Amino acid sequence: MAQQYDTIILGAGPGGMTAATYASRANMSVLMIDRGIYGGQMNNTAEIENYPGFPSILGPELAEKMYASSTQFGAEYAFGTVLHVEAQADGSWRVVTDMDEYSANTVIVATGAAYKKLDVPGEEAFAGRGVSYCAVCDGAFFRGQHVIVVGGGDSAVEEATYLAGLADHVTIVHRRDKLRAQQILQDRAFANEKISFVWNSEVEEILGDDKKVTGVRVRNNQTDETSEIDAAGVFIYVGLLPVSDPVQDLGITDANGWIMTNDRMETSQPGIFAIGDVREKELRQITTAVGDAAVAGQNAFSYNENFKMRASEVTE
Repeated sequence: MAQQYDTIILGAGPGGMTAATYASRANMSVLMIDRGIYGGQMNNTAEIENYPGFPSILGPELAEKMYASSTQFGAEYAFGTVLHVEAQADGSWRVVTDMDEYSANTVIVATGAAYKKLDVPGEEAFAGRGVSYCAVCDGAFFRGQHVIVVGGGDSAVEEATYLAGLADHVTIVHRRDKLRAQQILQDRAFANEKISFVWNSEVEEILGDDKKVTGVRVRNNQTDETSEIDAAGVFIYVGLLPVSDPVQDLGITDANGWIMTNDRMETSQPGIFAIGDVREKELRQITTAVGDAAVAGQNAFSYNENFKMRASEVTE
């Protein structure tokens, strides 16, 4: 028989953990499910400078602090990959993972987003052999070497600056003629002598030998000229894709897979809420995920109270 909870939270990033704090503090039985360690992408972030209360804090350190808060009122944590979520006859929801099955009156989807791939030759072949999507995880392997960062947003520029502290040199390859990152991040990158830029260029192929990456082939999208850049590593930051496969069948996503909600974090399915990076919204930050979570946690409590009241009326 499936284990029963008032709410199940899919994902244990900053949004999921905050939702667990709010829901469990309201005396709800809460389960967080995640396929990896709690903290989500914070664990891949060297330094966080825009989270209130901490002028600067390491990503994994903030993850530990949030987890301590999220479990202090009784919320539980379980490993597992969520396969699908389905409605039950009584109006509750069944959550099926590769490890177990659970039941809940409400579900809060906090599955986040994953880094988009370039989908070019060599990317898959050299994954883990010079191709990376996490500078914090893999940067130390490239001490004293030349690496390439692909992208021009916050993640690309921030991680390029981090890599500059390890590598001999960092080249940012961007398909436009200017960066999209926050100005403070741009200023740091432009001021760093170990960072250079290749503008209006797209990676067409990641090159390598039998063992590892040796460079990239890029095409200038203005002149159509191609060239090769020697490098030991390629770090890719070209956008995000929603991790919404477990709820695709519920009709709560748009054409691109982002989950649509109202300002109460409610989806079109009663009892299903969504928060954080998996939502269709403009800004995806730790602070916005935490804000979403507070709203969802409170409204999940209200929904759960009404759900229990309706259930008791039916049995009387």
